[in-house]
Amino acid sequence: MDILRRAIAEGRKPDLRELVEAIPYCRFLGVETDLKGNELTTILRFSDRLIGNPILPALHGGVVGAFLEITAVIQLMLETDSEELPKPVDIGIDYLRSGRPVDTFARATVTKHGRRVCNVRAEAWQEDHARPIAALHGHFLVKPIEPGAVRGE
Repeated sequence: MDILRRAIAEGRKPDLRELVEAIPYCRFLGVETDLKGNELTTILRFSDRLIGNPILPALHGGVVGAFLEITAVIQLMLETDSEELPKPVDIGIDYLRSGRPVDTFARATVTKHGRRVCNVRAEAWQEDHARPIAALHGHFLVKPIEPGAVRGE
């Protein structure tokens, strides 16, 4: 991705808004980021197109899972110097309660950072952070910057 390579060449982290806007599915879902210090919160703004069960109504499980995966990937982008977007190797999602038709928030934590594989946990919630609607645990492949690569020149 040009955004990532350009940021690495300039010796900086990629701009999160620019990164999210460059991913069509993120734009479709309406994902936003809120970075305060080193704490990232992603926001999934509610839209009727995200409903999976109109009778309840409840968010589609695939939307919630994708939102958690996006959160994990963006967190990895903040914490690693990867030339490419991290790729999921293995992801498990626990659906804990129905996602209501309101804004949803998520945060991720990198629990182990290996040279090529990182372990990540993420949680999504709505009004109460202590009552998550879903949780992700996964392994992601990261491509480290090649030794001898030119940075910041």
